Amino acid sequence: MTPFLLPTWKDLCYGFLHLLYPNLCIGCDADIQSQHNCFCISCQRKLHLTNMHHQRENEFTERFWGRVPLEAGAAMYYFNRKSPIQKALHQLKYHNQADIGVRLGQQFGLMLKQSPLFQVVEGILPVPLHPKKEQLRGYNQSAMLATGLSDALQIPVMSGILVRRQFSESQTRKKRMDRFDNVNDVFEVQHPERIQSRHLLIVDDVLTTGATLEACGQVLLQVPAVRLSMATIAIAVH
Repeated sequence: MTPFLLPTWKDLCYGFLHLLYPNLCIGCDADIQSQHNCFCISCQRKLHLTNMHHQRENEFTERFWGRVPLEAGAAMYYFNRKSPIQKALHQLKYHNQADIGVRLGQQFGLMLKQSPLFQVVEGILPVPLHPKKEQLRGYNQSAMLATGLSDALQIPVMSGILVRRQFSESQTRKKRMDRFDNVNDVFEVQHPERIQSRHLLIVDDVLTTGATLEACGQVLLQVPAVRLSMATIAIAVH
């Protein structure tokens, strides 16, 4: 006969907090019993993990060959239109749900923690928004992702280093070459002495052409002995 196990104090506390603050799926708002998942079972079946964090050379790093030398690069999911990840990122960017970014960052961080490629990172840099755009949105979605990654990886977010000095239009509807022109010379590094000889992880929400991440990487590599890795929540399929 299977012995009856009494719930632990931790189980009871989580159950009580779950009643007050239910853990909702970020793809469909269904209730999730597990505190470690962002998506319900139904949404998970519609998602496609990339597992790129286990490979030094992968579809992510290939997009930067000959452009930015990377120590490592990975996205968590493949981006498909009308998928749960598209809805989640849309809610994060345009519907004032910053907590989605933190939760996604934490989940991705737990995955990256298992990869030796990302265990030597010393600082996390979110792709910055221009102050005007950040004020309009209320927060920087990449900074929310970085916060979650920092929590899981126990690596600090290095604020005030990478800044956007020009206000540029949204990249969403731009063609490939227009994206590169749109972010040319818009980023700069402040306090370069704080990142000299460090291995940095640049964080953004989605990798499409890589124009924004490349522009960030180019200015960071002007600081002596900087090494770069990159991570995004999703990667658009060409």
